[in-house]
Amino acid sequence: MKGFVDGKLMTKMLVDGGTAINLMPYTTFCKLGNGPGDLLETDMMLKDFGGNACKTRGAVNVELMIRSKTLPTTFFIIDGKGMYSLLLGHDWIHT
Repeated sequence: MKGFVDGKLMTKMLVDGGTAINLMPYTTFCKLGNGPGDLLETDMMLKDFGGNACKTRGAVNVELMIRSKTLPTTFFIIDGKGMYSLLLGHDWIHT
């Protein structure tokens, strides 16, 4: 899927029906013009795109627009690399 994060075009987004949260790799976070000061502190351990446990770098609140839907969305930032620039949780299936 394609969409916009804070007005910037984003490609390679995947909606995963088995995921309850939204994930963003740190590289994507930086490409959007963000830095460490933009992160909200978290204390969470998550699984990355490969299913490996990793500590989140933090979270970020953005405006995500896909087609005609625009919603404030929280992403947890991870160091993992994957085939997707964003992983959207199952809430996006209903949206």
